[in-house]
Amino acid sequence: MQYFKGLTLTLVIVFLAIPIPAQSEPEGNFIRVTDFVAANPAQKKVMHSFGTLVRNDPVPTISKQRIKIAVIYPGIQSSDYWRRSLKAFTLRLNALNLVYDIKTYFSRPGVDRTLQAEQLAEALRWQPDYLVFSADAFNHRNTIQRILLKGTPKLILQNITTPHKTWVKHSPFLYTGFDHEIGTQLLSEEMLNNPVKHYALLYFSPGYVSQMRGDTFVRQTRNMEGLKKVASFYTDGNREKARAATQKILQKHPYIDMIFACSTDIALGAIDELESQNKLDAVTVNGWGGGAAEIEQLLKGKLDLTVMRINDDASVAMAEAIKLDIEGKTAQVPKIYSGDIVLLNQSTTPKEINYYKEKAFRYSDL
Repeated sequence: MQYFKGLTLTLVIVFLAIPIPAQSEPEGNFIRVTDFVAANPAQKKVMHSFGTLVRNDPVPTISKQRIKIAVIYPGIQSSDYWRRSLKAFTLRLNALNLVYDIKTYFSRPGVDRTLQAEQLAEALRWQPDYLVFSADAFNHRNTIQRILLKGTPKLILQNITTPHKTWVKHSPFLYTGFDHEIGTQLLSEEMLNNPVKHYALLYFSPGYVSQMRGDTFVRQTRNMEGLKKVASFYTDGNREKARAATQKILQKHPYIDMIFACSTDIALGAIDELESQNKLDAVTVNGWGGGAAEIEQLLKGKLDLTVMRINDDASVAMAEAIKLDIEGKTAQVPKIYSGDIVLLNQSTTPKEINYYKEKAFRYSDL
């Protein structure tokens, strides 16, 4: 395993790994956070004040208004992000003394589109005041478009911090999450600072996360002499598919020295196969998110580096936005909440990791 220096801080299922050409991010579809703030300068102050609110201790509301919240998450995966998000969200709602009913729906990321459509329809029949959805919203854009045009329920898009241009006039109530592009840039700066000749890219599913993570990494490599991308696969964010893809990569390119993984499950699948072939020491593998599974592999020396989201803040932001809204302070809710991200690698000490864990999981570890 290539280590990095000096930075801060029973069913038998046959999985098919299908090679793909690189997918270019549709530049015109999404507005990056920096571009959004430049076009909406008043948002900068709102975002700063709201960020302080998220980081601070809760101030309970005196409102007794009862609200209904529907949450649709692609939470059936090894990554604990969505499960932690739900726990942090409900605990912050409780701490704010909000009176609410909540319905939660889980699915597998990337592959359960029909189920997600059914869950979305069921949630809307319940007529919630607020609907929390994820990046898979782009797979159901017609329904989302109708919700935005109607104005109810108020839509919170989680794990998305880049507004969609087609929704500018009738925008979601809140975009909340951690900037995929910034996180990937942190990873690429470290990974590409070391001698690498051949790399492969393991995408998520076709769509937003793959574009914002995988394609961002590809762009970072374009001007690097002597570096070649030899393979890329869609894995649907599935650990076994990622392992199968890694096996194919090693068969065809045995001298590969780096794999960029777009998510936790993908990184774990790559590690599984590399370990089985005794190639962990020869191939750099990253994580994305810094949840419990990744931290475990990092501490064991199997994962080289990852970016760790200060996880619970994105969910705290949802609760605080709802509180402001029912108190008649909607103008204090920014259009985007983009949480903090920190790079962890083999030079990060267990003490430093524990410090970040306490910050990231302040609710979800309770």
